[in-house]
Amino acid sequence: MKSNEIRQSFLDFFASKQHAVVPSASLMPDAPNLLFTNAGMNQFVPYFLGEREPANRRIADTQKCIRAGGKHNDLEDVGLDTYHHTFFEMLGNWSIGDYFKQEAIEWAWELITDVWKFPKERLYASVYKPSEGDPGEFDQEAYDFWKAVFEKEGLDPEVHIVFGDKKDNYWMMGDTGPCGPCSELHVDLTPAGDTKGKLVNADSPYCIEIWNLVFIQYNATPDGEFVPLKAKHIDTGMGFERVAGIMATSKNFTDFSTPPSNYNSDLFYTLFQEFEKLSGHTYQRTLPEDLDNISEVEMKDVIFRVLADHIRCLSCSIADGILPGNENRNYVLRRILRRAVMYGRKLGLENGFFANLVPVVVKQLGHVFPELKQQQEIIQKIIKSEEDAFGRTLDRGIQLFEKIAADEGKISGLDAFTLYDTYGFPLDLTELMAKQKGISVDTAGFEVEMEKQRTKARASQKKTDILVADSDAPAQATKFVGFDTLADEAELIDIVKTDEASYLVFNHTPFYAEMGGQVGDTGEINFDDVHFDVLDTIKDPNGRFLHKVSGDVDSITIGAEANLIVAHDRRKSIERHHSATHVLHWALRKVLGTHVRQAGSYVDDQRLRFDFSHFEAVKPDELDLVEKLCNEQLLNNSKVVWFETPFDQKPEGVMAEFGEKYGDVVRVVDIGGFSKELCGGTHVRGTGEIGLLKITSESGIAAGTRRIEAIAGDSLYSHINDMESTLATAAKSLSAAPADLLKKIDSVLARNAELEKQLKSFQQKASGNLADDLLKSAKDSNGLKLVAAKVDASDPNALRQLGANLIGKLGEGVVVLGAEVKGKVSIVAFSSQSAISAGHKAGDIIRDLTAKLDGRGGGKPDFAMGGAANVAELEATLKEFAL
Repeated sequence: MKSNEIRQSFLDFFASKQHAVVPSASLMPDAPNLLFTNAGMNQFVPYFLGEREPANRRIADTQKCIRAGGKHNDLEDVGLDTYHHTFFEMLGNWSIGDYFKQEAIEWAWELITDVWKFPKERLYASVYKPSEGDPGEFDQEAYDFWKAVFEKEGLDPEVHIVFGDKKDNYWMMGDTGPCGPCSELHVDLTPAGDTKGKLVNADSPYCIEIWNLVFIQYNATPDGEFVPLKAKHIDTGMGFERVAGIMATSKNFTDFSTPPSNYNSDLFYTLFQEFEKLSGHTYQRTLPEDLDNISEVEMKDVIFRVLADHIRCLSCSIADGILPGNENRNYVLRRILRRAVMYGRKLGLENGFFANLVPVVVKQLGHVFPELKQQQEIIQKIIKSEEDAFGRTLDRGIQLFEKIAADEGKISGLDAFTLYDTYGFPLDLTELMAKQKGISVDTAGFEVEMEKQRTKARASQKKTDILVADSDAPAQATKFVGFDTLADEAELIDIVKTDEASYLVFNHTPFYAEMGGQVGDTGEINFDDVHFDVLDTIKDPNGRFLHKVSGDVDSITIGAEANLIVAHDRRKSIERHHSATHVLHWALRKVLGTHVRQAGSYVDDQRLRFDFSHFEAVKPDELDLVEKLCNEQLLNNSKVVWFETPFDQKPEGVMAEFGEKYGDVVRVVDIGGFSKELCGGTHVRGTGEIGLLKITSESGIAAGTRRIEAIAGDSLYSHINDMESTLATAAKSLSAAPADLLKKIDSVLARNAELEKQLKSFQQKASGNLADDLLKSAKDSNGLKLVAAKVDASDPNALRQLGANLIGKLGEGVVVLGAEVKGKVSIVAFSSQSAISAGHKAGDIIRDLTAKLDGRGGGKPDFAMGGAANVAELEATLKEFAL
């Protein structure tokens, strides 16, 4: 069976058992503690926890998974064996409080043996049997069901059922929560198939676990108890690549003479065929016998496996909006991509090869995961952009590595960090290259250098530490009432003093505290006889809103009532800019693609700043379209509404900011139905309040991250007035009407170009005349001519042109010229071939002269230049110079 037939037959089988076949979840997980979706059950966790009711209690799917970071990290093993992957599909079926062990076991056996025709005598089931200290008890139920299955087939249960403890046969979601025993199906792939279960869970590539059936029946409590669940669940996971590889390697179970390999199926072979065309090498299915001494053939096969795995991983992750970048999951993808490019170089593949593999992946998987087809162009562009960026530094990094390896015989921590920080080499790549040369890498030293960089980065961040004064006031979160009102009467519950300022804390407040990119409110606070201006509002770690005030706070007492009034116009302007970021986010995704995700923002009353993931500069016509779409929505005066909902019940299509940790209850801001985001900030009631939006700049702030700055509302009105005033002033200065300003500027520029052309001609004539005068002063020395003089020059380039002119007229000899340019020395030297042969190299001359003048310089034997600070000694130094 081919891979597509295997996958479809699995889904069809469980559809026949009344399972709803659902799409794969995104590789971007909902759980904040996961880098990537790494198991089929991730999207169903809320069902197991009882937080959400499923539409169907029987579910089946194929789930995209990545294991390349965090607890589950297979990255460095990929390619070196035949069964590790960063990306794989997990086939699974689930019962949410419906069927349990008997059906799960019997259906698993039916699919494996009746549909897929696995040889029954080669199959083994593992059952949970706790060791001392392990939770629960022997899984008698599972044993009895498996015993009945094997006896029915005429197979000895004593041979075909093996036992495993907590390490191999118990599943837990975490330290607490739903858990339970599991049964695994293993297949014996030895040539004779007669190991009688001895290789089960023995880490042998000839006995592979293909399916794990998890019986979720307990709840692990914080005090260490395992309490039976009211509703019991089934969670299964099967490695699709493993099944396809077994069938392909054994030729549908007719030949077990070849070592098993996941990479033998058509899932990978279509890619291997492409590599063979690109590289001229043939995949020979070899494995490294000695990881410290990998042969050339073995290395080429390793590279084939690495590239096939990595392009599948990158293509599918980018299709789900996870782009290579500098932090967290994004950096994992960048490491994977660079690892692939490095390996590709070893196979002789040219820069750009990796992006060209995307269509092969799309053809292979696009019908299963339609987002691959939808995002194919974007995927290729992103990978090509990353390839090009890395390719520009790769060769220089390799040269540095080779030099260090030759000179030092090892890679120090500082060297490894330089390769990482300057040339983009992840540490594991440096280790791999070093291993192949038989030299060591000081990884501990590398971590020291990394920590230095982190410390420096932390020190550069602006932080506000609020020291809570000693008081009996409870550190409870402040209730914010400012969504609906800008004025409120509240009770003072605490006063916080620091060396720099004083802060007032109330039981509730209409003042918004700085968070989520939105600045804090300002305004005023009035007690019966005391008035305070509020300069800022911030939030402390306990969720209390601290109002920074001016003036003496000693005259007020805890428990006093006050009127809190937010600065109305400022807040409204902030809200305009905040709502505008949501509209801008929508428009960017509309124009650039759904890979665009918010990477940060800042909004105040004057402007907005929006950072987002994108792989290249936004083109002018794209920016124009983004701005146009935004303003169309603003003119539509779309309604803006917000509501709170449990995180797990948020409506479909709601955008969440990646990396942000959300509570159990979240606030959804819905703008006209076209933009839905989780957001705790304040907003306008209708987009018409924003007025118009104008993008003022677009720039890159990091690899894969762009920034747009824009203005709206009152700020845009002021901006337009300023621009009109500037335009009028410019028109007046050029004696032109504003409408004719461009024509006038073109005329002035044309006249300026003509004058510059004439000036250059005069300068060239003057330079030629000066060269002739200097030529007359040339001295003879040992058959060579020498000109060494201080001259006037407008810039270093003019000095260089004069020297070049002079050496051409001088013939065989040396020319050294110096000039004072903007208060500093600029100096050049030219040497003819005969002068070079006589030992008078221009580079050496410049290094010697600039050193005497408190400077530095150098160059080639025939030409060199430099700079220095000691202008006063220039003329004397040149007079003393002699060949």
